[in-house]
Amino acid sequence: MFVRNESFYTFRRNYPIVTSLIAIHIVLFFLVFLGQIGIFPPGIWIQHLGVGLNLAIAEGQWWRLITPIFLHADLMHMLFNSFALFLFGPPLEKMIGRTRFISFYLGTAVIANIVTFILQPLYYSHVGASGAIYGLLGMYVYMMIFRKELIDASSRQIVTVMVVIGVILTFLNPRINILAHIIGLVAGMALAAPFLLKARNFFTIPLVRPERKEGNDIGFDPNRWKKKRRMPIKGSTIMNVVGIVFIILVVIGLLSNLV
Repeated sequence: MFVRNESFYTFRRNYPIVTSLIAIHIVLFFLVFLGQIGIFPPGIWIQHLGVGLNLAIAEGQWWRLITPIFLHADLMHMLFNSFALFLFGPPLEKMIGRTRFISFYLGTAVIANIVTFILQPLYYSHVGASGAIYGLLGMYVYMMIFRKELIDASSRQIVTVMVVIGVILTFLNPRINILAHIIGLVAGMALAAPFLLKARNFFTIPLVRPERKEGNDIGFDPNRWKKKRRMPIKGSTIMNVVGIVFIILVVIGLLSNLV
């Protein structure tokens, strides 16, 4: 469910919202970086006007509840949030549709930012997409409890591990915005039900499908095992390795997250 084996073109076509969000992360990060080193001065203003600064929000700059979702503190912060979105975003975009996915993604992040504004001091500032990422994890947790038909056993194990590690590290790293993580997770669980009303599992695909003969009879190719045997094993091995690598990266990202 979480392992991607598409080409870049196929991934972009199948998951345009996830692709666009990751592209925004990358573009804005480099514009801000170029501003910081003096090559692109407007990049400084992107950072200055986009940071979630509670004092500025209190003065009426409401857009700062949204813009921090797309900005990041440093390269590692941006990369690991993007990896997490790459890992957890595509299945949900496919399940619930593009419009619902972006609404859910932004909605959970904004809720986390609103709570951060209410409960943190006026001088507090923050950037990052972790409120939205934890919102996605919250939807998976909801599926694990109430919509088990939408998530397979191996994916449930991955989500459980990620949530447990993420919550533990949230309280161990003093630089993390604890409210963004916890409220994002809770908001994802609370808002999941209406977004999943018409969802179905697009990712449980039989490994071997019956081959149709002429007419309505269904038959099987007697040589199907010879044709199918080696490819699934090879593909499965590669996919498992890639999946493990991404999980490790996301765990490290949660450890170093500055949201």
